Amino acid sequence: MRFRLGYVAMTLNLEDCSPSGTLTYKAFSGMPEGDSRINRLRRITGKNLLNTLRILKYNKALNIHVYRLTSRLVPLATHPDLCEWDYITDFKSELQQIGQFIIENNFRVSAHPDHFTLINSPLEKVVDDAVKDLDYHVKLFEAMGLGDYKYKLVLHVGGVYGNKKEAADRFCENCGRLPDRIRKRLIIENDDKSFNTYDVLEICNRIKLPMVLDVHHHNCLLEPGELKHVLPDIFKTWDGEELNPKIHFSSPKSEKDYRSHADYIDYDSFVDFLSIAKETGRDFDVMLEAKAKDTALLKLSEELAAAEGIIRLNNGEFYMQ
Repeated sequence: MRFRLGYVAMTLNLEDCSPSGTLTYKAFSGMPEGDSRINRLRRITGKNLLNTLRILKYNKALNIHVYRLTSRLVPLATHPDLCEWDYITDFKSELQQIGQFIIENNFRVSAHPDHFTLINSPLEKVVDDAVKDLDYHVKLFEAMGLGDYKYKLVLHVGGVYGNKKEAADRFCENCGRLPDRIRKRLIIENDDKSFNTYDVLEICNRIKLPMVLDVHHHNCLLEPGELKHVLPDIFKTWDGEELNPKIHFSSPKSEKDYRSHADYIDYDSFVDFLSIAKETGRDFDVMLEAKAKDTALLKLSEELAAAEGIIRLNNGEFYMQ
């Protein structure tokens, strides 16, 4: 069994390299009207894109090929007052350069729209805004030349809104209405409060989309040992996809603050999960959602390299006997 490790958005080991520089709408609207306002957004976006390429080059040097792009590459991109800003044209060259680097180096990249992206809301405006946000992410992928549907967007089912069954039905119905350029990129994640592992697996089988298992979210609602029974079916939702199944893994910050993510990955818990995953006979990728980002990945990589029965092929890839 082979597995790879990846991390989310930000590296802690490159100086001044945030890809998520932003500008609030309040600050933007408080600036004098004219080119200076939009040029401020252009400067921030340009630096975000430059830093994204820097991070990708850093990842290549470390053989880390699983990476989540930040959703904040373009500040205020979906705000209604900026609908005429053609950021795709403004940054055509930079976006193409990032995409070319991703393709040439066979990176597995994804994005995770924010928690307000709710396509199962009973409010039409909320759903419309969610579709606009999904469209923004897809536009960036397309501008990068990442037209292949293997470049995915992670999405939660959303809220319960007083009736879990109706909320799930609404998600499935609205998902079916999405254009293929969006819908075929979606992978659906279980959450830590409302839609547990079994709920999301049922939904994924219903709408024929892959499920991305979040192990920490599973443990918030269900017993860790249950994964050995359900993991094969979760991985099966990836049948027919070009890439291997992907999971999310993080450790709780503390017993008191269990839902929050810790800075690093608990090694013993991770190895326990590997023993369960090994029984599926499937290769897979792991997105580490640790606060210490790439530092946490490299620490776990060193720990795994010393483990019996695990062969480290490079910093980000392993073989388990």
